[in-house]
Amino acid sequence: MSNAKVLPLLETANGQAVVPCCPPLTERPMTAEEAETAARMFKALGDPVRLRLFSAVASHEGGEACVCDISDVGVSQPTVSHHLKKLKEAGLLTSERRGTWVYYRVEPSVLAAMGKLLATTATAV
Repeated sequence: MSNAKVLPLLETANGQAVVPCCPPLTERPMTAEEAETAARMFKALGDPVRLRLFSAVASHEGGEACVCDISDVGVSQPTVSHHLKKLKEAGLLTSERRGTWVYYRVEPSVLAAMGKLLATTATAV
């Protein structure tokens, strides 16, 4: 019998319940699969350009951003596209093509799940 706790479901702004990717780091050691999932997310955010792009999408009005609104990060357009693709592959962004433009949004609950992963469950002494 395992003594690992099951995390409660997170709820997004629109009321959808979403299971976090991983338990808080202070709760128990991660499984290999959980570590792979978390590492992909953090690796994708480990690049300053990707972090800026992710932040631009996450903070954009309405929760989504056209690539035309977020591409001014000091690199060429093909490089922006490459970094956005890496963020999508890591499960951090979703996209939708509308005409000639692509709109990006943060995958539902990703910010909450990442925050929960880094949250401490111990109380201060």
